[in-house]
Amino acid sequence: MDKRYIKMLSGLVIGASLGFLYYYYVGCVSGTCAITSNPYISTGYGALMGLVFMWPGDMKILGRKNKEQVDAN
Repeated sequence: MDKRYIKMLSGLVIGASLGFLYYYYVGCVSGTCAITSNPYISTGYGALMGLVFMWPGDMKILGRKNKEQVDAN
């Protein structure tokens, strides 16, 4: 498995865990909070945030060349 996929998968798992822990310990008792009143939504939101945080942003990681590198060659 490629290194970037392991990094993204770890961000997904850590984010989902943190999202559920936020629901469990902080949560919303009244049920009016859109994200924290439901464990599935808070876990999914945490997973999404973890994935976004660990998404490879550098074009070199993906093996693509940016415009300056193409013009230089």
